[in-house]
Amino acid sequence: MKTGVFFHQLFSQKYWPVMGHKFKDFPQAMEEVLVLPEVVLLEPQKVSNLLLHQVHEGQLVESLFRQDYAQGALYSVGGCVEAVEKVYRGELKNALVFNVAAGHHAGYYNAWGGTYISSTGPALANLQQKFSGVRAAIIDTDSHHGDGTREIFLGDRQVLHVCFCDLEVVEDLGTKVDVRVGKNMTDEEYLEKVRSEFFPRAREFGPEIIIHLLGHDTHKDDYGPRGLSREFFIDLVKELKGLAEEVCSGKLVIITMGGSNRMVSKYIHPRILEMLAN
Repeated sequence: MKTGVFFHQLFSQKYWPVMGHKFKDFPQAMEEVLVLPEVVLLEPQKVSNLLLHQVHEGQLVESLFRQDYAQGALYSVGGCVEAVEKVYRGELKNALVFNVAAGHHAGYYNAWGGTYISSTGPALANLQQKFSGVRAAIIDTDSHHGDGTREIFLGDRQVLHVCFCDLEVVEDLGTKVDVRVGKNMTDEEYLEKVRSEFFPRAREFGPEIIIHLLGHDTHKDDYGPRGLSREFFIDLVKELKGLAEEVCSGKLVIITMGGSNRMVSKYIHPRILEMLAN
């Protein structure tokens, strides 16, 4: 099986809210990895209106279509939907999904912070429709609280959501957790937080797929800095890939989240792809 990369050329052509032009050099920045026989580059299709209306209030969806970032958001979420289904079905080993104007700040009624529709809501709604009772774990290591993701999945105990941010919360019978992380951490300190707070919960929960919302805004030179180096992100994916192999047959989907530092993005994403493929 191959590692899927979901990328639309539109992502490299525009300056996106909050994250700017960080994908300007893509997919060319990954060309040495894209030629590997273990990797396949896929162009996402737009997410369906039906899936959007299942997780968002109608006015939020309709307002999205009037924005200049709408096409990027629709392709992004379409890629998330396809990647999660293909990895779950075993058609792909794992996946890296590029994402603009969509993400974890989009709830049922409201969206903000450069993420105007949910990445994970439609993806898991689609999966649940086709495979009833699927258990999924979402780990969010963007610098900010995934308030929209939490709103969408609160009460759904088939979804474990662990968010590393500024809050300290355990709710929904332990299936929704916020883990407080510091503003100036070493790579190893953050990795140990993930090992101690997410790994045991995932093992106990028993997900059939893990979705990682990976922001690099936590990098020491980005807009949500937590003191982390470029190497941290590759090491984090390596750890989560190992966990996925242990608990859910390697079914892991990485979705790009926040961060605007173009040089960080250009460095980490080809290496993360190589890590997934190998």
